[in-house]
Amino acid sequence: MAPRNKEQEQEVLTWISNVLGEKLPPGQYEDVLRDGVVLCKLINKLAPGSVKKIQERGTNFQLMENVQRFQAAIKKYGVPEEEIFQTADLFERRNIPQVTLCLYSLGRITQKHPEFNGPHLGPKMADKNERQFTEEQLRAHQAELSLQMGFNKGASQAGHGGFGNTRHM
Repeated sequence: MAPRNKEQEQEVLTWISNVLGEKLPPGQYEDVLRDGVVLCKLINKLAPGSVKKIQERGTNFQLMENVQRFQAAIKKYGVPEEEIFQTADLFERRNIPQVTLCLYSLGRITQKHPEFNGPHLGPKMADKNERQFTEEQLRAHQAELSLQMGFNKGASQAGHGGFGNTRHM
């Protein structure tokens, strides 16, 4: 498990606050996000109508449903499944760095959505850089003898003396 990074956690909270346009409730990182209310509001701001029902209070099970609704919505939004945290990672504080990774991924994915013009989180995504090669350029490469094809300019193991022996220089 990766160690927690307080700077990244603060950056995530600042980003969420800026996207929502409101101040987040005070408290520790995991406590602010734990009930899923802030997370559901966040995804509804990014993709309106993603989470239909948000439980503001209730039993632990009802609050965990908020987190599960958020997870389903961000998966639809484009966050890779392997970067989405498990409900217990946040709710039971098992793997808070995974929660941070997931939110960074969400912040990164917002760049792919032109309808969102708010602040972004994390590094800029790379642009597509397709290259076109002519048939002549592709054929020219086939004539080259790659060093990975077994030719290594005369180097051999001759004079080594066998396995397990030291090489005397």
